[in-house]
Amino acid sequence: MLLLDIEAELSIWEQGQEVWSEGAFPVAELAYELALWLQSPAAGHEDFELDSRQAEVGLIRIVGSGEGWHIGSIFTPDFWTSPVAWEELVAEIKHFDRAVREGITAMGIDLAY
Repeated sequence: MLLLDIEAELSIWEQGQEVWSEGAFPVAELAYELALWLQSPAAGHEDFELDSRQAEVGLIRIVGSGEGWHIGSIFTPDFWTSPVAWEELVAEIKHFDRAVREGITAMGIDLAY
């Protein structure tokens, strides 16, 4: 899959502070996997854990709780973002997906996913 080789910086921010950053992260693969998760019947009911071909399992995790949805990483096991509502999480995932798609298109790559 061509998208596996598309990397960019990815950061997790909490209240204006960068908590975690990776300079060569498989962003296209993450966008693809998140889109699949949102389309699945489990969306909104089951947690997400990136199972990447290029990164460790759990590098990005999205976990639901009674308070909302939290984002974390195996690289910062004691840190979770503040909870957000499902609708806000979905909006941010769609924003991320659009940004990745625009970046890929700007590189002259025709998207088929």
